[in-house]
Amino acid sequence: MCTYSANPEPERAGRPTDFHLGHYVARAAGGAGLVMIEATGVSPEGRISPYDLGLWSNDQTEDFRRLASAISAAGAVPAIQLAHAGRKASVDRPWRGGAPLAKDALGWPSVGPSGVAFPGYPAPHELTQADISDVVEAFSQAARRARSAGFEVAEVHAAHGYLLHSFLSPVSNLRTDEYGGSLENRARLVLEVVDAVRRVWADDRPVFLRVSTTDWIAENPADNRSSWTIEDTVKLATWATEHGIDLVDCSSGGTDSVPIPRDRDYQTKYARRVRTEAGITVGAVGRIADPAYAAELVETGSADALFIGRALLRDPSWVNNAASQFGATPRFIEQYDYAL
Repeated sequence: MCTYSANPEPERAGRPTDFHLGHYVARAAGGAGLVMIEATGVSPEGRISPYDLGLWSNDQTEDFRRLASAISAAGAVPAIQLAHAGRKASVDRPWRGGAPLAKDALGWPSVGPSGVAFPGYPAPHELTQADISDVVEAFSQAARRARSAGFEVAEVHAAHGYLLHSFLSPVSNLRTDEYGGSLENRARLVLEVVDAVRRVWADDRPVFLRVSTTDWIAENPADNRSSWTIEDTVKLATWATEHGIDLVDCSSGGTDSVPIPRDRDYQTKYARRVRTEAGITVGAVGRIADPAYAAELVETGSADALFIGRALLRDPSWVNNAASQFGATPRFIEQYDYAL
């Protein structure tokens, strides 16, 4: 979950602060098995906002090493999500409206597969093939720095309408070269990034892939646009696993402003489909706030792992409390026993 709390000043941009240290270590001490650092830009223009984390320079590595070490010391596996915001980059903090930022307000020009704007945003610059190669290299170098910093899991962010997802979806990808058109072509960049990250990551350290299982356009009978679908996701998940991905993290939406269902299993039902139809390891996410429901998702085969976001924002000890509910031993029981 993005916190938009990095220092935006150029000399400190992208680096974790004491806020991030306290924030993530609290969740580790609170019982989480794995703590995933929020979307971390692989380049300055790959950040969602000027207040995002980034790992595009060796100078930033030491700050991330401090964070990974502290998470590990608090009992959790340190993980990091590597991302490029693409055409949804250069926006203000959500609590300040989240609108696109002008250059004189810390903003920058956005990029995408085509010059198709996200609703309400400026049209992005269409990436050339040379630019695409630079993006792949940026993911590779960020992964190398993350590995050096001590992170044990890397996640490639290809969801929520950001750059990699925007290449996958025909809503935002109108290219006619080898990165557009067919599903295989639209998936090309994602798989190139996966290969690049996998090459620099240790063989015994997992690499995850976060995907949007649907654009939520095909589910609307009144909207006849071609879009990214659950069927596409199953194919991508199969290919990504063949390229070395260890787990597919199943989210949804983000490539257009369309209604998203509010039912409890709006995303977890798609995680189950990916797991069943692709025969791979998946993580489920989305409105998982009840420990009993979380246990049910794993026990019934909907997912192999669960990613908890908003519930852990509300309660850093959500996992310890769940452990107590199920009769298990919470982490740091001696220190926290009086509170559980």
